Amino acid sequence: MMSRRLFLTGVAGATCGLAASSASAQSYPQRPVKIVVAFLPGTGIDLVARTVADKMSAKLNQTFIVENRPGAAGNLGAEAVARSVPDGHMLLTALNTTFTVNPSLYKKLPFDPNADFKYISTVGKATTMLVVHSSIPVNSVAEFVAHAKKAPISYAHAGPGSGGHLSMEYFGLLAGFQTVPVPYRGNTQLAADLAAGQIKFGFVATPGVVQHVRAGRLKGLAVSGRTRSPLAPELPTIAEAGYPEFEYESYYVLAAPAGIPDSVAALLGREVQHALASPGLQEKFRAQDILLDWAGSVDTKARIEADAQLWAKVVKAAGMHVD
Repeated sequence: MMSRRLFLTGVAGATCGLAASSASAQSYPQRPVKIVVAFLPGTGIDLVARTVADKMSAKLNQTFIVENRPGAAGNLGAEAVARSVPDGHMLLTALNTTFTVNPSLYKKLPFDPNADFKYISTVGKATTMLVVHSSIPVNSVAEFVAHAKKAPISYAHAGPGSGGHLSMEYFGLLAGFQTVPVPYRGNTQLAADLAAGQIKFGFVATPGVVQHVRAGRLKGLAVSGRTRSPLAPELPTIAEAGYPEFEYESYYVLAAPAGIPDSVAALLGREVQHALASPGLQEKFRAQDILLDWAGSVDTKARIEADAQLWAKVVKAAGMHVD
């Protein structure tokens, strides 16, 4: 039986721990906070991170600085944050795929998504549009699948592990057609080549191709997410078009190094939620086909773990890999 002295010692220790945790939150941030964005400036995830950083700078009376560290589908930025001091002064904003796809896609990963990070929250999400060149006699998802089953289709994507890459490979597995991926470095040249007819098919970020669809150079067939795009509400989702199992969304995750004090992580989660609820912000980003979509630490972690299992199967079945 525990002695009274041991019991009181344990209570005192727990009380000190709670006090220290509370003090951590009250004194945070003690200096400028760096938010590493693992992708290029001007991308959707970069714009959302900068907006949140500005809101948090004003609310917490401390500077939040965004630093872009693109490369290797988010791995470079993730590695830098994973190795940083876990005090909340260096954070990571990355796509979900950095944690859910890269462990299966890359033979060697410089971090462990489960052991090296504390997931703070989800901050937003975006989808892709299935497009075909106007010269292709295809006007619906059903016609696209029928066309694709005749012979393997060459399609454009913005790099290994990108939304366009994952969307098409996943859809091909579900619908039963074969693909020949043609990688690009980003969406700009990809969209131009699609519009010019140099390549005929692709899942591409909606803002990058919607003007070509409206001009008749490309035909939009469907979008990859759970809901229709505000930029092209007339297009169905792939699920609505006959493939209810299909869904692809890129969601933006704010993470910290594992070991960050729980109180600081909780404070960051609350402040992100408040920032995303700022008046007019949702409408601003919906005009760019980005949905500000907050989810807390527990829900974000659960979704990442579930998605990692799904994509491990897709990556293996599609034979996708990066040396």
